[in-house]
This record gives sequence, structure tokens and C-alpha cells, in this order.
Amino acid sequence: MRAIRDVHAREVRAPAETVGALLDRLGRGEGDPLFPTPAWPPMRFDRPLGVGADGGHAFVRYRVTAYEPGRRVRFGFTSGDAGWHEFRVRPLGPDSCRVEHVLESRPSPAAALRWALGVRLLHGAVVEEAFDNIERAATGRCPAPVRRSARVRLLHRLLWDRPRAVPLPATARLAHGAFPRTDFQDAWQMELRPGMPQEPEAWQGVFGRPGFPVVARTDHEILLGKDARHLDFRASVQVADGHVTLGTVVRLHRTTGRLYFAVVRRFHPFLARMLLRRCHRRLALAAPSAGAREAARA
Repeated sequence: MRAIRDVHAREVRAPAETVGALLDRLGRGEGDPLFPTPAWPPMRFDRPLGVGADGGHAFVRYRVTAYEPGRRVRFGFTSGDAGWHEFRVRPLGPDSCRVEHVLESRPSPAAALRWALGVRLLHGAVVEEAFDNIERAATGRCPAPVRRSARVRLLHRLLWDRPRAVPLPATARLAHGAFPRTDFQDAWQMELRPGMPQEPEAWQGVFGRPGFPVVARTDHEILLGKDARHLDFRASVQVADGHVTLGTVVRLHRTTGRLYFAVVRRFHPFLARMLLRRCHRRLALAAPSAGAREAARA
């Protein structure tokens, strides 16, 4: 197996102590100013950052094996391949420092192929966007942010999270109370990434514009819908407990409605998943970066 060594570095016009304090907040969800969410899956651990913390991001799993607060954190891979990656802050003077990310690995042949075909590009984009966040959080500006290549954008779109089927949540009261009788219902759910909007109104465009009108709302749920001679349709968008859930309830009228929906229901799951996934990605990419959110709080 051929070893992989990948190095990224950037000089930041801020004291090492300032940047090191940002590094110490890795993996804190909404409080993480460094990792580039919500555009990318967040870094998460089973405990506060420190030696022994298990976690990772997306399909990459690792454990903290070395930690020098404000200076360095190293992660050893636990998902099969031998190796590690680490962030390090090196002082250059009283008002500047060098931020480095180093990855060393001895991958399996299959993992080496994945690295060559696309993981290397995705990894590089994540690291450089993390450096952008460091600049924004530490200095309030990022003069030359990294731009995603066409290939990175394609892989990013293909690998985006996918909705999973769930029961219509009991807390989706607007959906459950939409009709006295329901002939069909389903629900699809996605996890919210740090920095994504928490207001259900932000998700009103899940069906595109113009979409269905809002017929009812609460603090955590909006109900969209329209009635027709053959069926009545309602779509519930609920944002709660770190997830967004798109639920559908339908009431059919007469034989024409049953015949119509017998055809439509074959395509409905695909369409619901596609619309929720597309809206999820659009809102994530439009949200402020972790560094911008941190700079705004300062």
C-alpha cells in the first residue's frame, strides 16, 4: 500500500492564541467556528474535545489521539485505514500565525482508489473552507475565499444527505388534524446541520416557487395545501429536535380521485425525497458559514 501525505497551510493575520482558541472549539456543533458547516457534514464527537473522544464527519471516523490546547489536535482513523490527520497552529509573530492541516494514511487499495477519484478533492475543499472560517472568525474578513471546482460541486451534489422514511410525527399536529379522514400519509426526514434555518417558514419553498399556499402554522410546523374535486392535499413541514420532516396527508374523493392517486402514489415517494433533499441542500449552501456566524457574534 502506497502512503498518502496531504498538507494544507495558510498564514493568518491574527495571534496564535486567538486562532488556537477557535481550534479548541472543534466539534461543538453550533459553537464550532471552524468546521465548514452547513455546507459540509459537521465534525462531531461523543464527548468534549480531548484525547479519547470518538467521532468524525460524514463517512470518515476517527478518535482524538493527541491534544495540545490552543496548538494541536490529532485524530487517528478508526474506520479501517491506518493513519491520522491533524490541525496545528504555529506562531509566526505577535500578530500572525500559520495554520496547518496534515493527513497521513496507508489506505487499502479500494480506499486509495476512492482517494484518487474524488475524496482527495473533497478533503481539500473541506480543509481550505475551514481555513476560510478561521480567517473570518479571527480577523473578520477573508480576502480570497476558496472556490469549489466543477468536479467538487458535482461530487458535493451527488453525496448530499438523503431523506429517510419515518412515521408521521405525533407532534405534527397540523398534519394529523388536517382531515377527519385520511386516505394516505407518509413522512420523510433529514437531519439539520449546524447553521441551517430553524424556522419552518424558511422551508416553505420545498415545492418550489410558486408552491402550495400556507393554510395553517405553529411555531414549529407549517401546513401547505390545496383542495381539488378529486382529492385534498396537505404537506406538513416540521422543524423540531434537530430535524426537518416533510409529511404528506391526502383525502380522496370519488372514483376519479382513487384512480388518479393509484398512479400518483407510485411516483410520490421519489418526488417527496427529491424535493426535500433539494431544499435541504439549497438552504445549507445559502446559510452563513461557521466563520461568518462567529464574526457576527463577536
